[in-house]
Amino acid sequence: MGKGFFQVPTAYNEPVKSYAPGTPERDEVLKQYKVYYKGKVEVPLYIGSEEVKTGNTKPMSPPHEHKHVVGHYHTADKKLVEKTIANCLESRRAWANLPWEQRAAVFLKAAELIAGPYRAKINAATMMAQSKTIHQAEIDAACELIDFLRFNVEFMSQIYGEQPESSEGIWNRVEYRPLEGFIYAITPFNFTAIAGNLPASAAMMGNVVVWKPSDSQVFSAKVIMDVFKEAGLPDGVINMVMGDPVMISETLLTSPDFAGLHFTGSTYVFKELWKQIGNNIHSYKTYPRIVGETGGKDFIIAHPSAKPKQVATAIVRGAFELQGQKCSAASRVYLPKSVANEILDLVKADLASFNKPGSPEDMSNFVTAVIHEASFDKLAKYIDQAKTDKDAEIIAGGGYDKSVGYFVEPTVILTTNPKYETMCTELFGPVVTVYIYEDQDWSETLKLVDSTSEYALTGAVLSTDRYAIEEATKALQDCAGNFYINDKPTGAVVGQQPFGGARASGTNDKAGSAQNLLRWVSPRLIKETFVTPEDYRYPFLG
Repeated sequence: MGKGFFQVPTAYNEPVKSYAPGTPERDEVLKQYKVYYKGKVEVPLYIGSEEVKTGNTKPMSPPHEHKHVVGHYHTADKKLVEKTIANCLESRRAWANLPWEQRAAVFLKAAELIAGPYRAKINAATMMAQSKTIHQAEIDAACELIDFLRFNVEFMSQIYGEQPESSEGIWNRVEYRPLEGFIYAITPFNFTAIAGNLPASAAMMGNVVVWKPSDSQVFSAKVIMDVFKEAGLPDGVINMVMGDPVMISETLLTSPDFAGLHFTGSTYVFKELWKQIGNNIHSYKTYPRIVGETGGKDFIIAHPSAKPKQVATAIVRGAFELQGQKCSAASRVYLPKSVANEILDLVKADLASFNKPGSPEDMSNFVTAVIHEASFDKLAKYIDQAKTDKDAEIIAGGGYDKSVGYFVEPTVILTTNPKYETMCTELFGPVVTVYIYEDQDWSETLKLVDSTSEYALTGAVLSTDRYAIEEATKALQDCAGNFYINDKPTGAVVGQQPFGGARASGTNDKAGSAQNLLRWVSPRLIKETFVTPEDYRYPFLG
């Protein structure tokens, strides 16, 4: 039991370092990058107190230099996954019963470790593993993950402080218990912060977790585990396993002790996992919590009153940062005819100022590589198709080369068909499709934006007309869980813009807010009566 009503340190957003030429952080991260590039990292499975090396390994290579191997990671078989479950459950009692401030201290320490001695390591690992520029690595792997850890501690204390009213002679109180069983966290390649937050947010609330990172993110996932271990996270609270995803998921989801899924990834995979959970529902000890953030087909719509340079910048940043490999990336754009050519000329001028896609070690590069060959091949197919279709033309980019790295040029497709395939299909790459509408069709185009995609993650409207902004805000209320006015549709900040979407984009449980943490607890109401009745008769009986 705690011996005080403890006040946690006030959360704040970690300042983003510039990495400008001559700064110490730039020199430090480049030095660490070279260490990783020349080294050979070996990533074990983390099961309870053991770091398991099975000998069944897979190589890790930078997407921007895919023939160069920087390490290997070990993979689990079914028996090891079953052992992980057993270790989780064995660790649960002590962790769940640990006073909340002790759990909070672990993750607050992790935040400070990332802000300090691990900053260059986690950023360089993210540059290496996910081909992020230093700016994209800094705002993700360092700052956003630090923010998640700090703000989630503050959110946790707010949740625990939410208590019911008590009437005369009665004390009502609520405790927020961790879920009974274990949580399964599945994380994507594109954000190191998400990879750290999905297991950590559930663990912070007293749960134990089996974490399966993306095969393409294991390199930086190891740094996260290094941080958690140095921060004092007890063995068995967060267990990290890699291997055949189908086998791992099937083993975990058939366990009676499965209590929740925390997922970020593809819509199809999430739906298949949901179906598996439904099929197994009679075998579980409790109803599992299912939290998922999946795909997006995110839009920018410009009103005729919008300033062309602002629209162009929103397109370039929103569509091409991290090579468009953000679930929030702008991938369909609606421009009014009166200013479309001016906007597109500005976009083309910006793209012409880019270097050719290259390594993030060269900090003059705005664009690097897409994550792997399958992604490269998919994008190349859509680009080639646009080159031949009569209702589409490529007005910028369109090149690609995978001889050294998986490099795809930032590409702008102009279409006369608002339902053209690349206006509707999530590509997850540096390809944006533009449709030009007649100025007088503004209201009709809003309906088109709303009805075109199965997704509802992010979207943006740019306008200087307040009536138009209000109309768009209402008309597009169902097609974007994060809606941006006069900005790009990316860049949500923890504690400021809770993130998530509806429709096929997920369960909209808003990572970066207390709403997400509430999914990982099971409240118990305790009512204590001080003077207990001794006669069943109520006054109305006379």
